[in-house]
Amino acid sequence: MAKEKSAGAIVFRIDKGEPLYLLLHYPSSVKAKREYWDLPKGHMEKGESEEETVRREVQEETGIQDIEIFEGFRTTIHYWFEAKGQKISKTVVFYLAKTKEQRIVISTEHEGFKWLPYKEALAQLTYKNAKEVVQKAHRFLGGRDAIPKKGV
Repeated sequence: MAKEKSAGAIVFRIDKGEPLYLLLHYPSSVKAKREYWDLPKGHMEKGESEEETVRREVQEETGIQDIEIFEGFRTTIHYWFEAKGQKISKTVVFYLAKTKEQRIVISTEHEGFKWLPYKEALAQLTYKNAKEVVQKAHRFLGGRDAIPKKGV
């Protein structure tokens, strides 16, 4: 059985006092039989930490270079998919990341993007596990004074 590990982020910015979450539109592919909306994420490269992967993937997929990763928020999802006749176990670690950047330059891996308020983001996301990740992040932001990590 093959295993993969990725890292990603719930990227948000504040607009008029409310968080707007960044969603990416992924086309159908070998891994996904149909197009879908999801969060920025990608494969961890050898020797990379989870946070290094998050920063690299967010920049590669969105053009955003300035993110603040929040202390105390890390969540993991797991799922299976099939590619080239092989069943693959996938783990994705998500961090919460704030940005002030609004301009997005999507990679060739994507068909579009949206900045959405919480309820609209939940409605737009395709997969249940992505919705749950955003729900956890939104509760984290509302539940206390979340503080970005310093010096990261």
